[in-house]
Amino acid sequence: MKNYPFALIAFVLVFLSCSDGLECDVCVYGGTASGVIAANAAARMGMDVIVIEPLSRIGGMTSGGLGRTDIGNKQVVRGLALDFYRKLGKHYGNLENWLFEPSAALEVMEGYLDDPHIRVYTRYHLCGIDKKGTDISSILIAGGEDTLRIRAREFIDAGYEGDLLAEAGVSFRIGREDNSEYGERYNGVQLLHQHQFPDGVDPYVEPGKPESGLLWGISDQRLLPDGTGDSLVQAYNFRICLTDSLENLIPLSKPENYDPSRYELLARLYEAQPDMRDINQYFIWSLMPGRKTDINNRGAFSTDMIGMNYSYPTASWDEREKIIRAHRDYTLGLLWFTATDPRVPAVIRDFVGKWGLPKDEYVDSDHFTPQLYVRESRRMIGEYIATQADCENRTCVQDGIALAAYKMDSHNCQRIVVSKDGRDMVKNEGDVQVPGGVPYPISYRSITPKREECTNLLVPVCCSASHIAYGSIRMEPVFMCLGQVAGMAASLAVQKHLGRIQDVDYKEINKIMSVNPYLDGRVPDVLIDDPEAEVIKGNWERKTRGKGYGPSFLIGSPDDGAVRYSATAPVTADYAAYAYFHKDSALNPITCFSFQDGRKLEVRQDELSVYGPASGGWHYLRNLSLSKGELFSVEIGGDGRPGAPVCADAVLLLPLNQ
Repeated sequence: MKNYPFALIAFVLVFLSCSDGLECDVCVYGGTASGVIAANAAARMGMDVIVIEPLSRIGGMTSGGLGRTDIGNKQVVRGLALDFYRKLGKHYGNLENWLFEPSAALEVMEGYLDDPHIRVYTRYHLCGIDKKGTDISSILIAGGEDTLRIRAREFIDAGYEGDLLAEAGVSFRIGREDNSEYGERYNGVQLLHQHQFPDGVDPYVEPGKPESGLLWGISDQRLLPDGTGDSLVQAYNFRICLTDSLENLIPLSKPENYDPSRYELLARLYEAQPDMRDINQYFIWSLMPGRKTDINNRGAFSTDMIGMNYSYPTASWDEREKIIRAHRDYTLGLLWFTATDPRVPAVIRDFVGKWGLPKDEYVDSDHFTPQLYVRESRRMIGEYIATQADCENRTCVQDGIALAAYKMDSHNCQRIVVSKDGRDMVKNEGDVQVPGGVPYPISYRSITPKREECTNLLVPVCCSASHIAYGSIRMEPVFMCLGQVAGMAASLAVQKHLGRIQDVDYKEINKIMSVNPYLDGRVPDVLIDDPEAEVIKGNWERKTRGKGYGPSFLIGSPDDGAVRYSATAPVTADYAAYAYFHKDSALNPITCFSFQDGRKLEVRQDELSVYGPASGGWHYLRNLSLSKGELFSVEIGGDGRPGAPVCADAVLLLPLNQ
């Protein structure tokens, strides 16, 4: 008789002894925003869906504090992802909202799961799977003392950690590839200048004395050559929601295990930068609706807990909870240090001291988000691996099913000692911020495993990409778009009785997205982008880099230029017309619009309400009634006077009352 490990015997006994379990068409593991959208998409396509979320709150980072949406380019946000931001817009009285409170996002996310075809199980985590050949037949989940077996035709791993793909035997990567592996420039070790210590900050407990030991948070590892691959993971943090509303504020308090020595490096940083006394030089302190914040990492020492997350991707949930608590303690301690320590400049100390935790947010978790910002964990090695070349539009992906456009963005991976001019000093390593913004396609094969490994699993979050390409893809709106594709692909596989998820026709997914993007029969928006525009007069130059909607926009002379945007109405309805504007002081202060019915309209640049991280946005022009097949047209130009150039980008017709 073989001597099986006790843990294996225990697992088999639990697996065999638990109830017959639950059955569904599609099982979504991970109630992130991507998982919520995947489940909603599958339910709208007639599937019976089960969603499993290890935490108590659904929505992931989208409802967990990341209210300042990282977009890159709004063209990439389509379908149910766009519907999400428009539902938030309705909540706040706008067309779309890209800045929002956690509670508002949670309300919308919960609405997507309020469907008779969707069952949700929170506080359950994966503890085993049953696999037959290349198909997952069932999974085992545990919540407290309870265990459930779930059988499904198709599975979606929408978690930030990639636990299901790993249990299914799907290949994955943790850490950074060597630049030589995929011919990249920004992968591997990168000692660049962003979010970096100035020269000369001493790393030792007693300055100048290596024998006294390193300050907290500094690794004793040596710096490897630029571009060298390793297993290090970029830093995690919390996106912090605070308020300065006295009626809604819970004052910051000293954490029980507060240790000011953890912030000694920050004190030395203040000393090394005597002229830097603005809060936004140490935090990205973004204001949200409701007098709240989304606070993110900035600078050499901030909310990122660098080097303290390496074991997280493969840790058990008990171990992960310890890591999450450590990050929470660090973050609350950082706020307390900044608000109270005399070594912090008074202007910063006084500013932070006016803020506190909001009474009306995260009421089930002591008013602090339970969702750690897991920027990167496992990355699947699927049938196609997105790389830096994809981000730079140097590939020709034929099976694109979604778009990404954010810059290549990696946070620091380690804090180390380097020597310069004979002096030891502390430096951060791993931060990369390479501008992007031109949309590029994500391959369907980047969310499917290799077919020899698993044939009924889709992975929209821990998708198949190199470290640096993942840094561009890993934005919540893109995860939602990939989640919708995963939900649709799983549904098509069930409906068509396909034996392999890899055999789903990406063209059918794209066709559905073009005619029924919200999967509920609503008429799609009528979008007219600049490549479809007709130059009527004057000289216009197409710009392919910058602040436009989509890959390009037009710049023309204000005195004699005009561009016509035309489309036919798909149905008889009332429509709202919008134009996409850049809030750019170098553009002409006045843009003129002439409609097909002879009505003219002037829009002043200072009337635009572009806000948040986006450099442009939709500006309402007017309502108009159109019959099915009727031509709509609008000419865009300057005010006829010489001056700064005028911009013509995209025009949107939005059907009303549907």
